[in-house]
Amino acid sequence: MVVDVALEPISLDGAIFSKPVIMAGPCSAESEEQLLNTARPLADMGIKIFRAGIWKPRTRPNAFEGVGSEGLKWMQTVQKETGMMVATEVANVKHVYEALKYGVDIIWIGARTSANPFAVQDIADSLRGVNIPVLVKNPVNPDVDLWIGAIERINNAGIKQLAAIHRGFSSYDKTLYRNVPQWQIPIELRRRIPKLPIITDPSHICGNREFLYDISQKAMDLNFDGLIIETHCNPDKALSDAKQQVTPDGLKQIIDRLVLREPEINEELMLTLAELRDQIDKLDDRIINILEERMGVSEKIGTYKKDNNITILQTKRWDDMLKTRLNLGNRKGLSEEFIIKLFRSIHQESINHQTNVMNQE
Repeated sequence: MVVDVALEPISLDGAIFSKPVIMAGPCSAESEEQLLNTARPLADMGIKIFRAGIWKPRTRPNAFEGVGSEGLKWMQTVQKETGMMVATEVANVKHVYEALKYGVDIIWIGARTSANPFAVQDIADSLRGVNIPVLVKNPVNPDVDLWIGAIERINNAGIKQLAAIHRGFSSYDKTLYRNVPQWQIPIELRRRIPKLPIITDPSHICGNREFLYDISQKAMDLNFDGLIIETHCNPDKALSDAKQQVTPDGLKQIIDRLVLREPEINEELMLTLAELRDQIDKLDDRIINILEERMGVSEKIGTYKKDNNITILQTKRWDDMLKTRLNLGNRKGLSEEFIIKLFRSIHQESINHQTNVMNQE
């Protein structure tokens, strides 16, 4: 279902931004000197939007939680000296008022805040009558409806210059990334709100600078609208999230490597894609039929367990099965993350079928 959200193109300094928009700057404002030493080379590169955290929501107390409103004065200096627009995160009404008072050009709502409808509504109410671009990060949990709900609340307050920030999702499992991208969720957001710009945050997805280019390129390949990359004049000395920040020169290297692809394709390519997609459709039909057959076997196992008064879950069997599937998937060039997700889903569906059999009178 397509969601009805009233949108206007985001205007940056009087001009509608062109893709890809790049937002860069440190995770946290630490000093005026640090901001200027980062902003000047970024401005020389043509970056138009400077980002910095003023208030930092930290997982545990006693960590650096930002310099507070004092940093907004430093952001004003960046505006005056470089001509860049400045952006920061707000998490409550006080933050909104302070950001507006000091002339912040763009605000965003963070992942922890967007997961809380009460907090988002308070921010939305404080923005009524204000004309400012607002970016909404995905909630920490992978819930596209919660993300859309936060966007709708801001939109209902009269904010029409809206965009989403995809920063990945928290996961209990150990993964390659700090926050798992789960690309299918921003893709679903694009399907539900087609005209909503989506900006990917590779820094928070990766948690380290090693994979920033790969995630940035993936976002461009999906035709997303921009990138927000944490950039610091001296990343190793940063007071927060040092490992995921790059220098301005490092950012330039990432941008220079990016391949921007055309969203539209010609008729000949469409025919080739149609043939390949037809093959995929046939393979998907086979997968569904195989899964149906597999669940039929699971139901027979459920009958055997019921007749012999055996519990459904056999932990050792599940552990052994997952190990063999991981080994086979690795030999077939399939990622460990994919195999785990796939067979967890299959195993859960098998348990559901066996449960139905076990509970039949």
